[in-house]
Amino acid sequence: MKFLVLSLMWVALLIVPHHELKSAPLSSAAELQGRVLDAQTQEGIGYVYAHLDELNRSATSDRDGNFRFQNIPEGSYTLFLHRLGYRMARVRVEITAETQNKVQIFTIERQTFRSDDLIVTAADGMGAGLIEHASVKIKGNDLRREMGITLSQTLQNMTGFAERSLGPAPGRPIIRGLSGERVLILQDGIGTGDVSTTAADHSVTIEPLSAREIQIARGPAALVFGGNAVGGIVNVVNNTIPTSIPTSAGGSFGLHGQTVNEQLGGSFQYQHPFENAVLTLDLNARAGQDFSTPSGDITNTYIRTTSNAVGYSMLRPWGYAGLSASLFLSGYGIPPDPQGGHPNGVDIEMIRFQLAGRGERLLNHRHFYLMEAGFALTPYFHREIESNGSIGTEFAQNTASAFARFRQRGFWIFDSGLAGISADFTDYQVAGSRTPNSRRAGGALFAIQEFNAGRLHAEIGNRFEFSHAFPEERRISQVIGEIRPRSHAGLASSVTAVYNLTGDFYLGSTLLHSYRSPSLEELYSEGPHLAAFTFEIGNPELDSERGFSKELFLRNRGRTLDLELAVYRNYFWSYIFPQNTGRENIRFPDLFDWQFEQTEALFYGFELGANLRLSRFLSTGGNLSYTVGRRLADSDLDLETRNLPLIPPLSGTVYAEVRTGSLTLRPQLRFAADQNRPGAFESETDGWYAADLSLSWMRQTGSRLHTFSLNGQNLFNQEYFNHTSVVKEIFPEPGRNISLLYRMYF
Repeated sequence: MKFLVLSLMWVALLIVPHHELKSAPLSSAAELQGRVLDAQTQEGIGYVYAHLDELNRSATSDRDGNFRFQNIPEGSYTLFLHRLGYRMARVRVEITAETQNKVQIFTIERQTFRSDDLIVTAADGMGAGLIEHASVKIKGNDLRREMGITLSQTLQNMTGFAERSLGPAPGRPIIRGLSGERVLILQDGIGTGDVSTTAADHSVTIEPLSAREIQIARGPAALVFGGNAVGGIVNVVNNTIPTSIPTSAGGSFGLHGQTVNEQLGGSFQYQHPFENAVLTLDLNARAGQDFSTPSGDITNTYIRTTSNAVGYSMLRPWGYAGLSASLFLSGYGIPPDPQGGHPNGVDIEMIRFQLAGRGERLLNHRHFYLMEAGFALTPYFHREIESNGSIGTEFAQNTASAFARFRQRGFWIFDSGLAGISADFTDYQVAGSRTPNSRRAGGALFAIQEFNAGRLHAEIGNRFEFSHAFPEERRISQVIGEIRPRSHAGLASSVTAVYNLTGDFYLGSTLLHSYRSPSLEELYSEGPHLAAFTFEIGNPELDSERGFSKELFLRNRGRTLDLELAVYRNYFWSYIFPQNTGRENIRFPDLFDWQFEQTEALFYGFELGANLRLSRFLSTGGNLSYTVGRRLADSDLDLETRNLPLIPPLSGTVYAEVRTGSLTLRPQLRFAADQNRPGAFESETDGWYAADLSLSWMRQTGSRLHTFSLNGQNLFNQEYFNHTSVVKEIFPEPGRNISLLYRMYF
């Protein structure tokens, strides 16, 4: 019934404003028409990705270089222009009623040396750092080169990132040693609705092949989506609900293959414009066999996935409104545990459907100029099948979420800002254990402001959250205690300040007071989870998790050197995590009891990234990341028990890149040091290195753009063990892999 009511409300929003607001005095609405030219030839350039940062609007130029944004409130904006083979351009544009029928000309230069696609925004004091702006963005050649079978594999070579895995198929990002609920994963700004935060065998329901770009945000920007994203927000952008109408129909077609698991995959994206509307189609599929390692194949690590979506948007003088429907189907294997649990492995089948709506409405208000609203309805189901065909565990989760945000003009000392409200509801059911069916309802109020004062740029944000968890039954469990409803409420806040020291150097700091309520799994879990090798024991007495994070960073963005150094300290008063007790479960002696605990904890470390352009054609660089995670309470704990589990060791990459014309060659070395600070019942891991080589090439034939990316990973077939893998004691990482990604834009 809740799903039906929300759907009917959204249909009403599509219909009513068009009738009532058609004659409304929207004098603040304007249009940006642009044409992108090659700086040398002055010819139009097709397939340029244009992004208005402050409004988070995007468009793609047609074959002649033309693009347009409709229904833009008058004002000053930052326009990013990105296209393969060209240097990214960042332009300040003024949009007024006078620009309504004028085509603005933009030029971009061919790229003969590396210009890093990990663009730092929201941190330069130039007004480009408002609210939804990402701290970093991955797109273009970087995205194609790092493309993996999962989102976490695609991100694992970024500074500060690692991958939590249980075999190659189920993986989730770890950022600065933090994972689970502390790293929020979104697709087009909407939660995935899966259960990937709860256990290592649960995969993220996002297909990286469909990504146009990936954004990572921290600090005040993250408070729009949650108060618990200490690690950060990962937003995969595929623009299923378009925010602008393209000047002509177009899209892309891609093929992807790799040798390490004999995988083949394909993708197809298409946009078709109508007079006042646009239709999008996004189709993706992949299938692979068991993964190979230097010591042989890893049994039962196959993957079969398809992800498909359709979207439709209508643009009117009052704004736009759109709907999308997506379906994600996946089947993959969990490798066997010869020491117990499931000696022949487990097969997992999952399905996720999502109906989402999003819209904007221009406002003629003294303080607010734009309202955004949206909703998502996400039924999710997965089951874990034992080797004898019986079903071990089944998960069913229905989530509903909605939000409204109001963008404001400047007032008092603030130049701009955003305020909003959000609500969510979760219905969670588990079969195959004594975990009670339960529900959770929650809501939040948030506000974020930014201001500039000379060389200083600052952002400040607050978010108040409340939630109520209620199981279907109240009882006393001899395992986890009293199962009863729980309510939590708290405030999260953050401030970021960046000062332009001189030229291209910036010094900044971020403070974050984080808050999150315990999840339903942390409160009420009670039973075996064979695919994760655990017997999970919840804790209904858990309090909210609160922490205080500090970060200091130095950045340089010059024509010769890009440099970023960051040091951080994340302190938690009440850190929630599953602790391996080392105790065999009485009912399932093949499994150890994993108890959700709450403790005082500290994470600290540093990150370093650099790119040096040595000539027009040659650049070199790399990154380095280091994190320590420890429990602070209980002074009688030994050193091993003080260490938190799944903390990545010192790791990094070193590369050189040669770029000439449309060809780019990049050799790279990935490495990690020994991890001699294992958590309780974890094993130490030795240091390792792996050599990679990538070659990318593009060619335009008529109105079509062809791109090729040939990549070799672990070329010397080194055997190594990833410390953040749950099965590192059993299986090494995949061996030598040759992959090819082809994409044609039309």
